[in-house]
Parts: sequence; C-alpha cells; structure tokens
Amino acid sequence: MKIFCWVCLVFVITNVGAMSEEPQLSSARVVFQTNYGDIEFGFYPSVAPKTVDHIFKLVRLGCFNTNHFFRVDKGFVAQVADVAGGRSAPMNEEQRREAEKTIVGEFSDVKHVRGILSMGRYSDPDSAQSSFSILLGDAPHLDGQYAIFGKVTKGDETLRKLEELPTRREGIFVMTLRWRAVKRRGVS
Repeated sequence: MKIFCWVCLVFVITNVGAMSEEPQLSSARVVFQTNYGDIEFGFYPSVAPKTVDHIFKLVRLGCFNTNHFFRVDKGFVAQVADVAGGRSAPMNEEQRREAEKTIVGEFSDVKHVRGILSMGRYSDPDSAQSSFSILLGDAPHLDGQYAIFGKVTKGDETLRKLEELPTRREGIFVMTLRWRAVKRRGVS
C-alpha cells in the first residue's frame, strides 16, 4: 500500500543554542499528511546542519509531495522512499538536481529511539540523498552509523496505524501490501 505524503513547511528554521543531553529542536516544523493522519517533524540543526538544510530545501521545492513510505517494519522503522524514485508526480529539473545530491554523513551521539528521524544511505557513509526513516522503536545498532536530523513532535497515533498495516517480506525489507493515494487537505 503506497502511503503518499503531502508536506507543508510550517515555520522558518531558526538557530538554536548549544546542544544538551537531548538536542534542542529548532522552531521549524514540517507536516507529512498521510491517508492515516498527520505526522509533524521537528529538526536538530545543531546535530546535522547540512542534512537539515537539504531536507528543508527538498520540502520547499515540493519534492516529498506524492512520495510514500515504502517500508514499514513494526517496532523498527517506517522508511520514506527516495524522492527521485518514490514520487508519483514527475519532477522538474531543480527538484531532480536537489534530490540527486548526496549529503555527507553527519553522525552524532544522539540515540536511535522511537520517533527519531534518521537518513537512509548506501554502504558509503556519505551517500544519503532523500530517503529517511522514522524510528518505530529503539535501534541501538544504528547509533553512530546513520545521521539523525530530527524527531516526530506530533503524530504517534499515525505511526501506530502505519505499524498495523498488512506487510510482506521482500529480502530484508518489510513492505506494505496495499497502496492508497492521499487526498490533499487544506495546508497553509
């Protein structure tokens, strides 16, 4: 089941102070609107500034619109598809250029726990582009190996709905069985 996402940039990113035990979130929020409910994200620019800037540019360009979660593995991750291949709408040249950029791995001491946003990548630590995971449980084996750039601030009930979707195993991935398009709702 394709779970399409519409994205809305809600606030402008601001600088934050020094990092404490849990990094401080910026005031910026992005909302993914899915057919199962909304998920709001906050960001850690003090932890992964290049990654946060890249994700915000993709959002501003509308790159995540009509994209989907291609992997939902209960208790582990819900993974957003890479925008270059996951969108159902065609991309313009500016969107494609940004989507194909790779981001240097900004690894940190922040832990992979439920609600964390973590960049997907290939074996090269500097190969992240636009795919990312929302952690659905604690995953200490990912700590220090994947760039954490934010966390879910609202929408845990939506994540729980995603975890209940029927799935099938495809290699190492747990894929959803049915895909439904999202209906765009009023977004400011």
